Amino acid sequence: MPPTLTPRATALRTLMAGFIRQRRDDKLDKLAPDDDAKREALLAQHQPAAWLADAARRAGQLQAATHTLKAVHPDARGSNLYAPPSSLPARREVGSHCLGADFADDVVGNAAALDVYKFLKQQHDGQSLLALALAQDADLAAALSDDAEQAQAWIVAFAALTDAGADAASHSRAKQVYWLVGYEPAKDEDYHLLAPLYPSALAQRLYQTIQEHRFGEAAKAARQARREQRDHPHGYCDYPQLAVQKLGGTKPQNISQLNSERKGNNYLLASLPPQWRSLGLKPPLNTEDALLRFGRRNDVRRLVRQLRVFLESQPRKIMDTRDRRDELSDALLEELLLFGKEMHEGLPPGWSAEARCRLPEYQQLWLDPWRADADADFAARWHGEDWPLEVAKRFGRWLNQQFDASPLEMGDVEFRHWARELAGDLGWQAQHDQTRRQLAAMAKEQA
Repeated sequence: MPPTLTPRATALRTLMAGFIRQRRDDKLDKLAPDDDAKREALLAQHQPAAWLADAARRAGQLQAATHTLKAVHPDARGSNLYAPPSSLPARREVGSHCLGADFADDVVGNAAALDVYKFLKQQHDGQSLLALALAQDADLAAALSDDAEQAQAWIVAFAALTDAGADAASHSRAKQVYWLVGYEPAKDEDYHLLAPLYPSALAQRLYQTIQEHRFGEAAKAARQARREQRDHPHGYCDYPQLAVQKLGGTKPQNISQLNSERKGNNYLLASLPPQWRSLGLKPPLNTEDALLRFGRRNDVRRLVRQLRVFLESQPRKIMDTRDRRDELSDALLEELLLFGKEMHEGLPPGWSAEARCRLPEYQQLWLDPWRADADADFAARWHGEDWPLEVAKRFGRWLNQQFDASPLEMGDVEFRHWARELAGDLGWQAQHDQTRRQLAAMAKEQA
């Protein structure tokens, strides 16, 4: 006579049977109505005892991990690590130890055995089946099988998911750092080899947090309130210069399960020295030409003056003259790129939508590109690709105008030269391409 189960063990057995039944039904739905042989085979395979025995066997093809190696290099074959945050020393720096008890397990190994991992992630009263297996839970054992010996063998197999193996190993394709722990740099024994692993559990928390801050409904409502200059009960978070690293290419599942859930996206926060920003940076409102402000910058006025003095000296038409002229005009182009970059980074997205903005549209598109993230019509015009040429033409006319009080006669030839210089500048093209990629990534994330 089978032993009497406790209410908790009964609930666990019901949970497991429901998971197995759902997987069986999903597969049965895909069979042809007259395929009786496969139907009978599936029914036999998904009897609880049969499925659990097979799952325990296949569990050896997987390893639960909090720190993974393949994210460092997809061809690395070394060890992964399962280190719950509670097992890590507390430090002042942000790290995996900050996650507490609520953290996401990752899993690596044979993708065909991932259903075993999904089974072990089923939760009862806030605890996963894997956590219960690790704790050698008596109710879990009773729920798995009426045969105590069989149940214990399955628990051992499931709990082994967190075992990195007896011999931890690195790999030639893994990152390795030799850290001096002694006093003799010439002695090999005075070094300790560090093999950094990818903190997958921490990366998952970071990813989820940033996704919510960027695309969550609460964040969208707060941004909309700011654009409309309305009060709102809370603010929102921005991540300037956020980069996205793709892990695993077209097959993110080859890296790990959590990497697959993130579609291979790994967020990288900007780690740069601070940049000086003037507290007086304001959007160029109530003006019809942002280049008027550009022309008042000290470095710009200095460069224009140097270029004017040089050209008024009527230098000989030789290569040195052309090189000096190009050097000064290139410096002006760099100032123009910096001017645009400051507007991109120092002003809130959408400032050009204000009624006080009288800039021509091509200058709005140039100086306020992140408005395209929330304004579909603006985004369509930004991607129209005509406005960069208009900016180049306006720059050429503006530079010609700086010589109006000079005896030099600047006409169409010079205008076309200055405009071509900007349109063909590699820095200008790179800045535009980078912005386009970032907008495309933002649009893809929201799709």
